[in-house]
Amino acid sequence: MTGAEILIDALKREGVDLLFGYPGGVVIPIFDALYRTRDIRVILTRHEQAAAHAADGYARATGKVGVCLVTSGPGATNTVTGIATAKLDSIPVVVISGQVRSDVIGTDAFQEADMSGLTRTICKHNYLVQSIEELPQIVKSAFYIARSGRPGPVAIDVPVDVANAVLKKYTYPAKVNLPGYSPATRGNPKQISKLAEAIRASKRPLVLGGGGIISSGGAEEFVRFLEKTNIPATLTLMGLGALPWNHPLFLGMPGMHGRVAANRALMECDLLIGIGTRFDDRVTGRLDTFAKGAKIAHVDIDPSEIGKTLRTDIPIVGDVKSVLADLLAVVEPRNPDAWNEQIASWKEENPLRYNQDESEEILPEYLLDRINSLVDEDTIIVTDVGQHQMWTALHFHHRSPRSFLSSGGLGTMGYGLPAAMGASLGCPDKTVLLITGDGSLQMNIQELVTLALNDIPVKIAIVNNTYLGMVRQWQELFWNSNYSKTCLRETATCPSDCRTHHADCTRPYLPDFVKLAEANGLEGMRTAAPAEVDSVLKLGLSRKKPVLMEFIVKKERNVYPMVPAGKSISEIITG
Repeated sequence: MTGAEILIDALKREGVDLLFGYPGGVVIPIFDALYRTRDIRVILTRHEQAAAHAADGYARATGKVGVCLVTSGPGATNTVTGIATAKLDSIPVVVISGQVRSDVIGTDAFQEADMSGLTRTICKHNYLVQSIEELPQIVKSAFYIARSGRPGPVAIDVPVDVANAVLKKYTYPAKVNLPGYSPATRGNPKQISKLAEAIRASKRPLVLGGGGIISSGGAEEFVRFLEKTNIPATLTLMGLGALPWNHPLFLGMPGMHGRVAANRALMECDLLIGIGTRFDDRVTGRLDTFAKGAKIAHVDIDPSEIGKTLRTDIPIVGDVKSVLADLLAVVEPRNPDAWNEQIASWKEENPLRYNQDESEEILPEYLLDRINSLVDEDTIIVTDVGQHQMWTALHFHHRSPRSFLSSGGLGTMGYGLPAAMGASLGCPDKTVLLITGDGSLQMNIQELVTLALNDIPVKIAIVNNTYLGMVRQWQELFWNSNYSKTCLRETATCPSDCRTHHADCTRPYLPDFVKLAEANGLEGMRTAAPAEVDSVLKLGLSRKKPVLMEFIVKKERNVYPMVPAGKSISEIITG
């Protein structure tokens, strides 16, 4: 078998039946092997970054390892943003890139790029295959590393001579041999008992849950643990869906754009239990004020995260699902008390407010509420990054794990469209709705044609405020409303002192998204009227094909609550 044939056989043995890719000179042997198999479907994206994001979206929605295949040089380097996105959000992806011949590596050969060096800090592990003999073991190890412990992306660089080489005797390994890599799954029983005792002694306990709950498959245990102990919980952006939005113990999302009740609880708890979260700076705000009087417990499968940001009094290294199961066996039931009543009153006193006037512009919050009313309960929501992402995090009714996909750690504009594509292909029985901004969508807009040609029925809702909205909000609040290069209607003839959309501004918005959708084979529709939101959503969601729905919303609407960068999360602006 050739190296290319071995690679494809290895992928099949790892359960891969779908990959995203873009061909090029040095990966022609691999694409040729794919051409001769019917067991793996290949989706040709229009950009390699989109291939990486699509693999990421597939992995988040299904829990499986996502795979993409690209050529060397620019093909490989175009995946770097996708790899970094998956790394910061702990998503299992294997990125396979072609490489120039082994004998010319290091000579600046045509389309040569040092992928091993480029990806060293942004993936969980990477490989440069140096011989056909080691290829089977590398593929086996790559998938094991990607899905085990704290999940993450693994990069494999395959020189073209390895792909063309022949191995007379090929056996796919049954197991991996990785000295030094042995992720702990079971938590230390003594530490678990210590946490149970801390819960018993606590007067104001609080849980901060993150994406580790979802990646471990531990949402059921998480809910059982909360209901046994009646401990209130807040969930990070990556953890949304681990607890239903209307659960009485759920406080909403914390942090920079978090709910007031969640942030107040974080500041006033006496025991903070971090579960599958890395205490990101967007959650903690100023560290010297965060949970200042609380004892900190931290459950995480990655020992390097424990104590990295916050001092930790009760560290527990282990898989969240396993630790929660063991904790449930020893923790004592806890009845609701004055702390629960206090938090309930904070929630009641600080609702998310807006007032939609039917005669005025569409408010993004209103659009999200109408989406809540009209989508199926098992709909997968995907977002890009910006104001629409935060409105969705705050206002959408998150119901279940793996139903909300968003770039958290890297904050990658352009993530949404290809990720939605991957999610839809991975979960063909579910509706996938992409909620995106007019700026974000243009980052990977070429993938509209990929949706159309492959009959991928993603529904796209554009929240069009004609701005790079989140940057504009910061410019308004903290930079004297100097809207420097954030207006997407700006032309060369605009006045230099134009700070806002003047009422008499007649500049057209480009591109015309509806015409662009139609040019790429999608159905497009648009409204700027609140009274038409329902009819557009109902029509778009009813289609069995990809649809683009554009909603022209209030242009200078801000996302609240908001904590200014570098401030304590107690210094929250409610708008």
